[in-house]
Amino acid sequence: MPELPEVETIRLGLQKYLVGKTIEAVDVRLKRIFTGNPQEIIGAKIRNVDRFGKGLVINLDNGYSIAAHIKLTGQFIYRGPEVSKVSKVSKKVGGELPNKFTHVIFKLKATDAFLYYNDIRQFGWVKIVKSDKLKEISFFKDLGPEPMFGEIRDKQQETRRLTLEKFEKIVKSSNTAIKVLIMDQKKIGGIGNIYANDGLFDSKIDPRRKAKTLSGSEIKNLYSSILKVLKKGLENGGASELNYVNALGQEGKYQLHFLAYAQDGKPCVRCKTKMQKITLGGRGTYFCSSCQK
Repeated sequence: MPELPEVETIRLGLQKYLVGKTIEAVDVRLKRIFTGNPQEIIGAKIRNVDRFGKGLVINLDNGYSIAAHIKLTGQFIYRGPEVSKVSKVSKKVGGELPNKFTHVIFKLKATDAFLYYNDIRQFGWVKIVKSDKLKEISFFKDLGPEPMFGEIRDKQQETRRLTLEKFEKIVKSSNTAIKVLIMDQKKIGGIGNIYANDGLFDSKIDPRRKAKTLSGSEIKNLYSSILKVLKKGLENGGASELNYVNALGQEGKYQLHFLAYAQDGKPCVRCKTKMQKITLGGRGTYFCSSCQK
């Protein structure tokens, strides 16, 4: 499932190409993934694009927003005159757009531009909602604070930022395995299996350890490692392990830099011990039994 770096990469692309454009029409081809009245956003201009954990929000100038969660295989892909010669489009898009995986099409006025929502597995969702009612959607309402780096855009973002102090409080109050804890979106937003595995490897912490057994220095190291691997993921445009592509339909490259994730059977890059894979919290968990304590 796309995680914070992947969804942030999509957000940056949508922010670049959508802001200032007006929605002319909405074609919903798969009604069960779409909630709300499309007529409420016809004629509205796109003001900005925000991200909450793994969720995306396209804010409009008429008091409405398009909220979405791409889940496992969702894709937002922009096409317009300014990107007519885009290269290296991934096969993960499924061919020319629209195609059989395209379930929602947003036509943008007077620019011959479109925003396509594709979803092979159809687990994602798109909702039209009043902007001041976003927090009534359970995903956004229950989302924990999230790791952030770079420029903080507004006070709301600062409020939901995962600081070291918040992180320490969350870890010290939990008897859950540390990997399971940092992937719990109600505790911490945005971290999924890839970056949880790599953050724990970078900080040399065993993913099976009970969270509250971590020392103060270990918590600080883990916090720094999480920010480090998330930043590395963003710098590489995300990880295209499954169906993730950016807003132009191109693949990321973080999969070329995995530290622990999907490295089972390979030698640890630090000590050459064979990396292991177990199941923890229902998810594949990768670690070095020698380095990670």
